[in-house]
Amino acid sequence: MDMFCKSVREINTSPFDCLLFDLDDTLYSSKTGIGAALKTNIDDFLVEKLGFSNDEASSLRIELFKTHGSTLAGLRALGYDIDADDYHSYVHGKLPYELIKPDIQLRDLIRSIPQRKIIFTNSDRIHAIKALEKLGLQDCFEQIICFESINPNLTKSNYPGAYPVCLKPSTDAMRIAIDIANVDPRRTLFLDDNVHNIASGKSVGLHTVLVGKAVKTKEADYAVENIVNLNRMVPEIWTATTASSVSDGGGNKRMSRTRSDIESTISTATAVGA
Repeated sequence: MDMFCKSVREINTSPFDCLLFDLDDTLYSSKTGIGAALKTNIDDFLVEKLGFSNDEASSLRIELFKTHGSTLAGLRALGYDIDADDYHSYVHGKLPYELIKPDIQLRDLIRSIPQRKIIFTNSDRIHAIKALEKLGLQDCFEQIICFESINPNLTKSNYPGAYPVCLKPSTDAMRIAIDIANVDPRRTLFLDDNVHNIASGKSVGLHTVLVGKAVKTKEADYAVENIVNLNRMVPEIWTATTASSVSDGGGNKRMSRTRSDIESTISTATAVGA
């Protein structure tokens, strides 16, 4: 049987089988105010729970993020016996989630992507679910890989250093996510706003999209200032789906899809449940 007589589903020319999406500052803008509120809540945690001054708290938060990827990871590495659930409940529990608005255009874009779609975030599961619900994307992803997924043994530790917190940009976190998602990194597209996460993703074989920047870094295969423009910057995602028939030159027909087809589909898609 000629290859072009196979079903459309078998004709897969996209280089990607799965997309791993970061959440915060990737699926919604860093300008929403959520990030600023989170920093304030972390500082308050350091002051109220651990007794640091306001100035010390702010400096420590910045330093721990740089050296350990998060304040929680840094505190536990320094020997503070911080319960992860208590920490997340404090710093995320008071966030102004009402600042995150439903994004119909983003929903249409995500729903038009034919491949597997998975969230990969350093945040805890409760925060991820709340943010996705506010965006109207709660039913757009098959899986959420989050803090609890990457750190399943943390609650078993008898002391803070027994199980170090594992988070992006650690390559260990990347490999754990790849294993949980059960994907081939060579056929997986990873989207994140953090250049260090992008570099780490690239080092383990993922294809990478730097979100929120107009210019690619060395480790980024693509760059997109706004996630809703993904179809213009990475049209290869959609080449697995079809819209029109073209002849292969031998009397058989195969299916192809142009960039204009993609954009038209996204612009006219119905935002079910948005």
